[in-house]
Amino acid sequence: MLKPLADHILLEPIKEEMVTESGIVLPETAEQEKPQKGKVIAVGPGRMKDDGTRIPPEVKVGDVVLFHQYGPSEVKIDKKDYLVAKEDDIIAIIE
Repeated sequence: MLKPLADHILLEPIKEEMVTESGIVLPETAEQEKPQKGKVIAVGPGRMKDDGTRIPPEVKVGDVVLFHQYGPSEVKIDKKDYLVAKEDDIIAIIE
């Protein structure tokens, strides 16, 4: 497993079924946007300030978050897709 550094966050993308207004379920192979929702799998220790102290991350493992569509980098670990985002790419925690 990856251990994120600084303010990086490892996310498992949450893929939602795409359903048209008429109720047709689109397959994963259909043209879709990148998922913008993910589950936090691992969190770095936080960003380092100029004075040497750390700013702890606001998210924790298990949180479900919204993120900027083009912010995270895609990585594949053991044939599974993940995203690595900076904390600034996270928009909100879904409660």
